[in-house]
Amino acid sequence: MLPAVWIADSGAISLGRSLGKHKLSPRLSPKKTWEGYIGGVVTGTLGAGLLAHLWGIAAGPEIAITVWNGLLLGFIISLTTTLGDLGESMIKRQVGIKDSSNLIPGHGGVFDRIDSWLWAGVIGYYVIVWLFI
Repeated sequence: MLPAVWIADSGAISLGRSLGKHKLSPRLSPKKTWEGYIGGVVTGTLGAGLLAHLWGIAAGPEIAITVWNGLLLGFIISLTTTLGDLGESMIKRQVGIKDSSNLIPGHGGVFDRIDSWLWAGVIGYYVIVWLFI
């Protein structure tokens, strides 16, 4: 799940910076764009599908993960984890702070590093249970 988040975040940042014109949520997170969000969903989906394929090759046929499972998991994770980021931004705006800490300079704090992970962990767990049980 976490690699899907990392791939989606990287795709969103790259495509949002180069193509972004339409603000996703100007009040909560002024740098996020719809173009970056869509780019993150596409790269996260494809990246998770590729990782599932590589996992299937490395683990062998006894492991039930397929490329389609990876694509589905990547799509759901990439689609929903932005909510964690926007929720974290909303909390920071309500409290009136820009960064949740200064432990990681330039990254908005530790909370900014794990906001999407929190959603990915919970959602990913339930998607995996749904897919494999």
